[in-house]
Amino acid sequence: MEYKIPLVLTPQTEGGYTVTSPLLPELVTEGDSVVEALENVKDAFAAVLELYQESGRSLPENTQIPDAKGPVWLETIRN
Repeated sequence: MEYKIPLVLTPQTEGGYTVTSPLLPELVTEGDSVVEALENVKDAFAAVLELYQESGRSLPENTQIPDAKGPVWLETIRN
């Protein structure tokens, strides 16, 4: 299954980024670069998904992509 979730990357004063999601407050991770932070989201999301499944909770509406071959809205930052 594929999912879409909004992410907020917050630069840290000591360097790197903290990643959170306004849709999934349990999702928190970090990385030394944007690339690393986004890579770490995969593990953080897997942990959140497991937490939701174990507690019998459903993910918020519209997080699952029903047709992974169809168009997906994606916002990104490029320098």
